[in-house]
Amino acid sequence: MIRLLTLIFTWWNGATIGTLFHTWKNGEFVGSDEFGNRYYQTKGGVKDPALGIVRRWVIYFGEAEASRIPPGWYGWIHHKLDVPPPDEHYKARVWELPHQQNRTGTPDAWRPQGSILAAGQRPRVTGDYTPWSPEA
Repeated sequence: MIRLLTLIFTWWNGATIGTLFHTWKNGEFVGSDEFGNRYYQTKGGVKDPALGIVRRWVIYFGEAEASRIPPGWYGWIHHKLDVPPPDEHYKARVWELPHQQNRTGTPDAWRPQGSILAAGQRPRVTGDYTPWSPEA
């Protein structure tokens, strides 16, 4: 019962019942990633007349957070790559870092030195700074 209610009323926790119906009716499964996200495109690779391109979308496993799309799938879903990672046998480059959850808005968010929310003292202003004044 709880699962049915979350399908109907929440969009941030997986997919809504409307998205699942649209995917069942119009979607073609392309692949999934290591996080359990599932990727789809329009059946048969039919181009959307309004966009002129094939529609592509993701159904997130768990919380819908866009930063959870790995680099290979990011390129495919944003039409930078024509071939999805499973068909290309994609291997991450050495400079591609593993996923880190977006911590913005949480107590673990990065706060630069000098931020009022950061611990420690703000560095002293050097002599090359002069404040703006309306008379100047």
